Amino acid sequence: MATTSPYSAVLVLEDGTVFYGNAFGKKGITSGEICFNTGMTGYQEVFTDPSYYGQVLIMNTVHIGNYGTKAGDVESDSVKVKGVIGRNLEEKYSRFMADISLQEYFDAQNVVAIDGIDTRALVAHIRQQGAMNCIISSGELNVDVLKAELKKVPSMDGLELASVVSTNEAYTLGDESSSIRVAVLDFGIKRNILNCMVERGAFVKVFPAKTSFETLEAFQPAGYFISNGPGDPAPMDYAIVTVKQILASNKPLFGICLGHQLLALANDIPTFKMHHGHRGLNHPVKNIITGRSEITTQNHGFGVDPKAVKANTNVEITHVNLNDDSIEGIRLKNKPAFSVQYHPEATPGPHDSRYLFDDFINLIQSAN
Repeated sequence: MATTSPYSAVLVLEDGTVFYGNAFGKKGITSGEICFNTGMTGYQEVFTDPSYYGQVLIMNTVHIGNYGTKAGDVESDSVKVKGVIGRNLEEKYSRFMADISLQEYFDAQNVVAIDGIDTRALVAHIRQQGAMNCIISSGELNVDVLKAELKKVPSMDGLELASVVSTNEAYTLGDESSSIRVAVLDFGIKRNILNCMVERGAFVKVFPAKTSFETLEAFQPAGYFISNGPGDPAPMDYAIVTVKQILASNKPLFGICLGHQLLALANDIPTFKMHHGHRGLNHPVKNIITGRSEITTQNHGFGVDPKAVKANTNVEITHVNLNDDSIEGIRLKNKPAFSVQYHPEATPGPHDSRYLFDDFINLIQSAN
């Protein structure tokens, strides 16, 4: 049973739609682009995924919070979503390993949330109308006032956020004596992506988003990784230049999600804002090279232009989405570089695609 709250709360969408519910978490006001995730588990990993920065997240599953929260179940050092919308956000939990409740966790992380919302109706609305900004308030309940505040919220289209969530200082993980040295450009990387490389024997050094190619090369990497992250990739001129320099070095390169989009942009393939994006643990993708299908975890609101990909003679499509035929993976024909739009580390989610980390390590080893 959801926690009863002494406060009322309201959700106002950019198109004027209004939902009323109960306050949960921190009392206050928050805003951002509304999006939804259909996963039944892994909510804490989802909340701490830096790719969600700037967004208010609908958790479509009826009950969220029923197994509490645990310090180790995170993908970054803090909650990155701007707010949470749920049907039943639970304070009581049953997992004995949990540290604190979802309510206590949101309080500690200053997360404004609302529950008691018909999330199925809300998700259906977003699927029809598309992504838009929204505002949650458990303080000010005057809808006209909130609509005026909502007009001040910037559009995600054209918004550069990767440098906001990137590390401020470089750091290393793994065995320093390893010959598999990977320079990671952090645009909002998830911890389990790094774990997947370290588990395969890599020594990784994670660099801030705007690190120069010369500084990256000083690490003497055997390969490069371009990370996931939030926001629009198109205004990230600094990153596109760096990716082009990496490609010119002919060293192996692997990109995930935002990294996939940046690899496309570095090859003159434009990106576009999707109608409502792909987010969740259950997206079917076909590997065109092997003919096998994979169930994948995804979190992105931008995609690469399919026509431009097909027209580029130096780029080969490796993966496609079986729901809408969008581009899910590419590789270069003339360079040791490849990328996927989805998340092969899949935390939370299925592990069908973790072979891509093996492919990356093998590419590095074969190049040396």
